[in-house]
Amino acid sequence: MSPVRLEVATLVRLATPVVATQLGSMMLWVVDFVMVGAVGVEPFDAVSLGRLWIMGTITFGMGVVFGMDPIVTQAHGARDEELLGLTLQRGAVVALLVGVPIGVSWLFTTDVLVAFGQDARLSAHAREYVLVQLPLIPLFLGFTVLRQFLLGRGIVYPTLWVTLLANGVNVIANWALIFGHLGSPALGAVGAGIATTVTSGFMLAALWIWTVAAGLHRGAWRGLRREAIRLRGLAGIVRLGLPVGVQIGLEMWAFMAATLFAGKLGAEELAAHTIAINLASISFMVPLGVSFGSVTRVGNLIGEGERDRAQVAAWVAFALGAGVMVVSALAFVVFRYRLPALYTADPGVVALTAGILPIAAAFQLFDGTQVVGGGILRGMGKTRPAAVFNLVGYYGLALPLGYWLTFGLGLGLRGIWWGLCLGLATVALLLVAWVWRRGPAGAVALVR
Repeated sequence: MSPVRLEVATLVRLATPVVATQLGSMMLWVVDFVMVGAVGVEPFDAVSLGRLWIMGTITFGMGVVFGMDPIVTQAHGARDEELLGLTLQRGAVVALLVGVPIGVSWLFTTDVLVAFGQDARLSAHAREYVLVQLPLIPLFLGFTVLRQFLLGRGIVYPTLWVTLLANGVNVIANWALIFGHLGSPALGAVGAGIATTVTSGFMLAALWIWTVAAGLHRGAWRGLRREAIRLRGLAGIVRLGLPVGVQIGLEMWAFMAATLFAGKLGAEELAAHTIAINLASISFMVPLGVSFGSVTRVGNLIGEGERDRAQVAAWVAFALGAGVMVVSALAFVVFRYRLPALYTADPGVVALTAGILPIAAAFQLFDGTQVVGGGILRGMGKTRPAAVFNLVGYYGLALPLGYWLTFGLGLGLRGIWWGLCLGLATVALLLVAWVWRRGPAGAVALVR
């Protein structure tokens, strides 16, 4: 088998279950919204606002935990069992530490949302929904640590099955706690928050039990070590993960700012923008799976000392990430009226969404490229460039240009999406150029 075909087969094998896992994770959020929406508009809005603040903060912690990725993948490639076990333990400690400021930020949910112009009463209800989920922080980040530990060693199916089972747990917990069944009072939005926390606890416990019961820790574990709490080892993960957390945070807050721009245009424009973002988020799960696969494959090969093969894997990952988004882009253009009709029967919203979906189609190609590029750099242990590129692309170009096109030239919703598209194109091209000039072929392994 040729090197290119081998890398295609390997990346597809790694990425396919990860894509299914990411879609399953998305369904957890979708179910929450659907079930709370049955209670009323106010609880739905409170959950929407609360989820906005949760995701805007906890994803930073998740990014910091991703600092494990290059160490785990390269240690696995180098067959360094001691470092693998230590990195798992250090990742857990980092998750607990980074969770503290995230939890503190949740105490100020009402103040933050009001500062962003949200209704004070709704913001107070959102705070109640957020605060009951404080235990979720160590549970979610702990699950992320174990997931990345397994993924970095090419073990992907346990996380998939746990996520699918978690969807069932989530539905039952929501049904009981939101509407008042199985002896529980009807708690509405607060019940949804508790259900989410219960589901996160199930996911961590189930994945840990599966790992131990199936012996997935063997060959990567030598027991608890005192070195796991030493500052130097923890700093190594934080040094790699902090730029990833910043990168993810910059991207998420850029899209939140774009949503605020759309809200200034009117209710129909906001609805159309939300539909387009949701469609883009669903299609994004596929290149995201390829990105996770590229982290594992590039890191493993660098750890094995196969740097030229790692470079081939990087180019194959770029091709797959952009290639799958070609399909999404075509669907966005061909079905630009049918897709928004799945969300709403309002002809005005459908027409507005159809008007921006061709722009979103171009956006898809660059989005697939940039997320894979970020994965390649994580596998190499070079996490800072992606953060810098995101800062330049989103805040130096996408948001200022989008605002000017929208409100200065009067392009409306199309201005926001052209700004996002050009910003993403900049990020994608910078990442491709970086991998071309300084990619895995010349990488220095973190594990020696």
